[in-house]
Amino acid sequence: MGFSAPRGSAVTALSRCPEEPVLLAELKPGRPQQYDWKSSCETWSVAFSPDGAWFAWSQGHCIVKLIPWPLEEAELSCKTLARKSHSSKAEARSRAGAKEKTLECGQIVWGLAFSCWPAADSGHPDGTCATGLSCLILATGLNDGQIKVWEVQTGHLLFSLLGHQDVVRDLSFAPNGSLILVSASRDKTLRVWDLSRDGRQVQVLAGHVQWVYCCSISPDCSMLCSAAGEKAALLWSMRSYTLIRRLEGHQSSVVSCDFSPDSALLVTASYDACVIMWDPYTGEQLRTLRHVPLHSVLDHGSDVHTSSLRSVCFSPEGLYLATVADDRLLRIWALELRSPVAFAPMTNGLCCMYFPHGGFIATGTRDGHVQFWTAPRVLSSLKHLCRRALRTFLTTYQVLALPIPRKLKEFLTYRTF
Repeated sequence: MGFSAPRGSAVTALSRCPEEPVLLAELKPGRPQQYDWKSSCETWSVAFSPDGAWFAWSQGHCIVKLIPWPLEEAELSCKTLARKSHSSKAEARSRAGAKEKTLECGQIVWGLAFSCWPAADSGHPDGTCATGLSCLILATGLNDGQIKVWEVQTGHLLFSLLGHQDVVRDLSFAPNGSLILVSASRDKTLRVWDLSRDGRQVQVLAGHVQWVYCCSISPDCSMLCSAAGEKAALLWSMRSYTLIRRLEGHQSSVVSCDFSPDSALLVTASYDACVIMWDPYTGEQLRTLRHVPLHSVLDHGSDVHTSSLRSVCFSPEGLYLATVADDRLLRIWALELRSPVAFAPMTNGLCCMYFPHGGFIATGTRDGHVQFWTAPRVLSSLKHLCRRALRTFLTTYQVLALPIPRKLKEFLTYRTF
């Protein structure tokens, strides 16, 4: 499905006709003999490390796979690849010194989040990472309310964080490397942890009355958005840990949220079949993307609830969104348009995430599979690059206070594209 960018668009002519997503590879877990195969096999979370060097996959049955990225050419050239959790051959394989790893978490894994632990000379405890240098860590949210934090390179367990009374559904690290971790739980709370202080719990955020499904920290680390089984998403200050506002506009439960790379936009996805794009500074609804069933493409059975959105995420340059819904479609949207620019059929999708450098999308399914799809490679216009650079450090109110023409203010605040 192609599209034409309007005159003055934030997308250059080189990216006006994105191709349909192509399935590059599908990873399937082996069947662990010690578990009942019919239960807890879902891939609730997928994650790329910030540098794009690792991929984490909660493949069900209490197991997380850590896979060096990129995948080998042999894997990308085939449609499916079975991953045996007990395969020593796969474990021994190395790409540029990085080896695939299996983390045995002991509980069903719901949430995943990467961060970088700074070098020991930056004031953090010596010996946290094997080399004493900066290293990559992975936090895992578990079924029993625990959060286990692992060192990626060695697979060593660094912390077990206790406090939640129910499933830890989602995790989000502050992108500034401060080792602040936010967790969202079915106990209806969010908790803030400081790993630089031995994993100390520094705050409990209470305000939801239903299970909390999702949490997302803005790239500038000033805001936190949380989504629960409620019609409103909550926006919190990451400086004072207080509620800023309730974002009301959905007609059913909000289940997923994500900030744009410049922190100027926030998107929320709901069971009402809509994604709403917000200005997080003002609380204004800027755009609504409605998921219309594509009956001409897929033959839906009567038991498919096409209204249920599962996941939404921004592309790295901030011009596209990816969504996964129960109508068996992965959709890609351009922010300037109100209809998808590309879509691909997929079954039982639960989550999605863009590769940090663009070009790929990973999706997880109820079957415990992970699929890797091509995504539009975008060459942003100079206008959008300037807007993104400015909005990285200017709030909406600061933009509106500038002595510049009204049309330029509308562009900088994403009222126009």
